[in-house]
Amino acid sequence: QVQLVESGGGLVQAGGSLRLSCAASGRSVNDMGWFRQAPGKERLFVAHISYGGGWTFYADAVKGRFTISRDNAKNTMYLQMNSLKPEDTAVYYCAAQVGSGWVAVRVYEYAEWGQGTQVTVSS
Repeated sequence: QVQLVESGGGLVQAGGSLRLSCAASGRSVNDMGWFRQAPGKERLFVAHISYGGGWTFYADAVKGRFTISRDNAKNTMYLQMNSLKPEDTAVYYCAAQVGSGWVAVRVYEYAEWGQGTQVTVSS
C-alpha cells in the first residue's frame, strides 16, 4: 500500500501561483493524478501524469495554467498552478491510479488518496 501526503496549499490572490507537492511512501507508484473538490461539489479531475512523466493530460478548466510533474527519485509529484482564479478554490487531492497505461480521469480509477490540501484564491 502507498501513503500519499499533499502539501503546499494556502491562500493566494487571483492571478497568483502555488505549487502543490504529493509525497509518496510505501511503494513506487505508477500513473498518478490530481483532483479537486469544492464545498458541496463532487471531486473533479485536474491532471494526470504517467510513471515516467512523459505523458500528461489536463482538464480543460486548468489547461495552459497548471503543470503536473514528478520526480521519481524523490517519490514526489507536483502541481504548479499559475494564473489562479477564485473558481480554483478547492481541496486538492493527489491519487495513485489503479493501473497504468491509460489516462484515468474518474475517481474510481484511483486506488489510494492523500488527505488533501486546501487552496483558496481570493478575488
